[in-house]
Amino acid sequence: MSERNQNPRNVKNKFWLKVAGVGLLAGLVGGGLSLGIGNAIENHVQTTSTNVPAGSNKSGGTQVNKNKANLNNQATKAYNSTKDAVVSVINKQEVQSSDQGIMGLFGGQISGDSSNSDSSQNSGKLQTASEGSGVIYKKSGNSAYIVTNNHVVKGSNALQVILSNGRKVNASLVGSDAATDLAVLKINSANVKTVAEFGNSNSIAAGQDVLAIGSPMGSEYANTVTKGIISAKSRTLKSGTDGTLTSVIQTDAAINSGNSGGPLINMAGQVIGINSMKLAGGNDGSSVEGMGFAIPSNEVVKIINQLIKNGKISRPSLGISMIDLSRVTTDQQKSVLKLPSSVTKGVVIMDVQSGSTAQTAGLEQYDVITKFGNTKITNTGSLKSALYKYKVGDTAKVTYYRDGQPHTATLKLSK
Repeated sequence: MSERNQNPRNVKNKFWLKVAGVGLLAGLVGGGLSLGIGNAIENHVQTTSTNVPAGSNKSGGTQVNKNKANLNNQATKAYNSTKDAVVSVINKQEVQSSDQGIMGLFGGQISGDSSNSDSSQNSGKLQTASEGSGVIYKKSGNSAYIVTNNHVVKGSNALQVILSNGRKVNASLVGSDAATDLAVLKINSANVKTVAEFGNSNSIAAGQDVLAIGSPMGSEYANTVTKGIISAKSRTLKSGTDGTLTSVIQTDAAINSGNSGGPLINMAGQVIGINSMKLAGGNDGSSVEGMGFAIPSNEVVKIINQLIKNGKISRPSLGISMIDLSRVTTDQQKSVLKLPSSVTKGVVIMDVQSGSTAQTAGLEQYDVITKFGNTKITNTGSLKSALYKYKVGDTAKVTYYRDGQPHTATLKLSK
């Protein structure tokens, strides 16, 4: 059939289908063109914004602005008031040497010497064995006095002090106390300009800001200051070298090797403690940070006054040898000590010295001390701590078990 013979209605429908097809194609082409142009513009903007700009690098123009921070705040004032009283303490000890010379290196002996004994001896030469810190707290005439830790000066053949101005001077040991880990040194006061002041360690609070000053890792880092807070007013630890338990201040101010003997100060610049130790790891091997300890200033003042006066600390003694009850097996606690099951902590007397305080009071071998005065005794450290609260000549009550029965005795304390 020819187009002339087609139905007019069909011709009209085909016409509108062509129009619709052309419109749809134009829309798709137009949309694609629009999308392509948009992407091109976006890519151009991104490329332009990330390109390294051309041009000169010689203009400079950056300046250091005026410091707006307060450089004379409470912490800096406290540090500046005390820092010149803080010193480094150098422990000098004799060098061990061998008189065998080069033959000793090969296991030989000096000609004519048939002895097989160790021929090493002190050479007389001194070398630095350790370094710590200290603080000058008193100036009297030609002398100035420094408090530090006993473990800083222990074993020394000579002592030197480096002042805050870098001057090195000789020091003498006035006295030391192993139980509290404190020692007092004396130097010539000619170069001493500043002495520290002690504050009341009973008037402190957890959360209070504090500064630790000293020579961490030695005099190379002298007068280093770290800031922290009082983490706890009182912790019971073995601060001395004889196992005595004592109360110490806990702080998170950084304390490292060499800080020992340096001051812990409040924001008024007063010494409230003498830094003594830090806890570096737990019993399970885990590392610990921010756990340092200082001997409270009130205890420090009491001890150093006695050291200045007597050169030592006179403490009462019971005249016994002892072990912790925890070291005795459960079977032995029942069969030998005959303790009731309710007694699980205390100190076992292993020997009583003739004529001692303990013997005079009637204490015997295998008695188990559970209370001294008003203090419950858990181990040898707690017994020493309770005993050292008394003076020579005082009386104290002791509670102990013998053959499973509790007893009490009154002790007249002597040296």
